[in-house]
Amino acid sequence: MRRALSAALVSLICLNPVCLNPALADVRIEGSTGGVVTNFLALFQVVRRSGQRVVIDGPCYSACTLVLSTIPRDRICITRRAVLGFHAPKLVDGYGQEYPAPEATTRVVTAAYPAAIRAWIGRHGGLTDRPIFLRGRELAAFYRLCR
Repeated sequence: MRRALSAALVSLICLNPVCLNPALADVRIEGSTGGVVTNFLALFQVVRRSGQRVVIDGPCYSACTLVLSTIPRDRICITRRAVLGFHAPKLVDGYGQEYPAPEATTRVVTAAYPAAIRAWIGRHGGLTDRPIFLRGRELAAFYRLCR
């Protein structure tokens, strides 16, 4: 029983909203609205060390887009459903109230993205409260389609 449970845990580790499946050697992002930046950075560091490929197969918004700054470009692929959504960082207090992050924080987050993504963000007005979306052919110009 214990062995079966261990095997089940090893075969599929799911950290909402990103699932790690070592049997497939891929991490598939099918729909993430983002969340706490530190949680995503910790998850993506684990994925980076694992050598797994990341498949973006749906919306990857907000903190999820930090996958681009953590995982090497040659280990990321996209499907036709992939959409990246960027906005300026926000601070959330203990009551769930959101506040704009300091400008310095926005500059640090922007600088973390690969140069080509930073340039795209700049051409679309930079990181602001209004989200901007990278998808379709524009996205395929930066990342290869999954095979």
